[in-house]
Amino acid sequence: MPLTDSIGATSVSATPSGLPTADDVVAHTLLNCLLREMPGTEHQTAVTDGHLLLRLPRRGVLLRVALRRTSLLGAHRFTGPVREQRDGDWTEIDWRRLAAYTQDELTSRTGVRNEEFPDQIASSHQAVTAALGVRAARPKPRAGVPDGLATYLASEQSLLFGHRFHPTPKARSGDTASWLSYAPETGASFPLRHLAVREHLIAQETAERGSADVLDRLRSDVPAGYRLLPAHPWQYEMLSGHPGLREAVERGDILELPLAGKRFAATASVRTLYDGDTFLKFSLNVRITNCLRKNASYELSGAVAMTRLLEPVLNAMATRFPGSAVLREPAYRSLLLPGPDGAPDRALLEGFGVIVREGLAARLLPGTTPLLAAAVADEYPTGPGHISRLLEGAGPGAALDWWSAYLKLLVPPVLAAYFDHGLVLEPHLQNVLVCVDVEGMPAQVLFRDLEGTKLVPEHHADALAGLPAAVAGPMTYDAERGWDRVVYCLLVNHVAEMLAAVADLHPQTERALWAEVRATLQAYADRYGCPPRLAALLAGVPLPAKANLLTRWERKADREAGYVRLPSPLAENVLSETVHDHDTWSNAR
Repeated sequence: MPLTDSIGATSVSATPSGLPTADDVVAHTLLNCLLREMPGTEHQTAVTDGHLLLRLPRRGVLLRVALRRTSLLGAHRFTGPVREQRDGDWTEIDWRRLAAYTQDELTSRTGVRNEEFPDQIASSHQAVTAALGVRAARPKPRAGVPDGLATYLASEQSLLFGHRFHPTPKARSGDTASWLSYAPETGASFPLRHLAVREHLIAQETAERGSADVLDRLRSDVPAGYRLLPAHPWQYEMLSGHPGLREAVERGDILELPLAGKRFAATASVRTLYDGDTFLKFSLNVRITNCLRKNASYELSGAVAMTRLLEPVLNAMATRFPGSAVLREPAYRSLLLPGPDGAPDRALLEGFGVIVREGLAARLLPGTTPLLAAAVADEYPTGPGHISRLLEGAGPGAALDWWSAYLKLLVPPVLAAYFDHGLVLEPHLQNVLVCVDVEGMPAQVLFRDLEGTKLVPEHHADALAGLPAAVAGPMTYDAERGWDRVVYCLLVNHVAEMLAAVADLHPQTERALWAEVRATLQAYADRYGCPPRLAALLAGVPLPAKANLLTRWERKADREAGYVRLPSPLAENVLSETVHDHDTWSNAR
């Protein structure tokens, strides 16, 4: 029988108070990816009788899973095990069989084989299992409105399950013991390894004088003629046997200092650490999801160059949109040891590269508590900053007020950055902090991680021409690719997922929530102009969604990822079915 999508906002059951098993998490994540990138694009899905049906046409398998809630974007909420149809009955299958079916379907569809795929899914399952085990032993988050640095760090460290539209969101290389020692999910904090390096062997760039002084202040016992180079302890374990490093230590060009100094906490990205004052983004020769997480030489220079180039733009935007700010990355430092050929040893230069990022105090509005957006929008209440805690006891009208306030902070600066400044921000959930006031209402958003921030070349031709080509090239997207990236990160990755979390609390409001998104976009267009790309967005053209499954399958770099197109919930014919408007819900508080 042909299957077709049936999109609705039906509530099947409320969000469960408990957390799912690792088995269900992995299976549901695979289903999310399949639904978005494969059968969903080939009309091989249907929603019926409280279940999603999904056919893998090349494998000849029909799957079924129960629904907690359907979604206008097709990003449904699942519950319980996956089943396949066998001889007219529905038989439960585990995540391993689903992974095998996915592997077969992808091989047949793409003509590409990927024998490492099952192991990566198994690695992700192992990491989720370990995180759930550690969580069971950690103190439960307290109820009420969050406050303070501890709550912020708890939000960074609450992502047990990762990106729900990535097939292997928690996959990582390296041994389990090391992972548990340094993973944010375990609440890890630890002192850094400190090296004293002769000054002429230090590589460093700064956006302005004194930008790297924060590194020197980490300890006061560095001998004269040396500079301090901090290292992530896990990275140091992996690089400590490098012959060039060992020889430099034996010569006395590098001194391995005893452990001392402040403890740094792992944030959601794993390799970016925070001590309450400064973020340090380290290289980490560990493959997490798609990528080896090291700072390439062009990324080290690019962070500082981007900070320098964007300072006037970011200052102007902060004045124009006082509820938003971007954390700068004004310095990097690394190790400049010659290799066997006399050129700088790239493995050491990139492996020990550390980027300085501003701490929260530099941009945070007084009286607000920052929370990682991904933690606020998590499908399950895994941390103290989750939306269910911010809106605990709130009715649908109050939830819509919260949503409206949030959109007004988040959306306009991202659009202005692109249309007015040729700046492609990357506001996905892990790159944005939601800063809430004492009532839990959004008061500010902070954008971070300049690695994903790009420039549209025609807006910045002169500035880019003044940079080495190896640095300037990776700092750019052409206008079309930049727009896809903006729309994907802003609307599909971020807004849609935050909206889903709010809709989990009040399922009947989903259309009204999307109507508020459209109203926010329209208000921007009315005030600042409506370029053709924004007009198309308002007209309901399909939305670009990053094809994480196909990218991982074909082993492409993230920069080479393609997009699939999703039917837009912003289309007027969809939103015209809204029964209640914002005022009606406001009266229902």
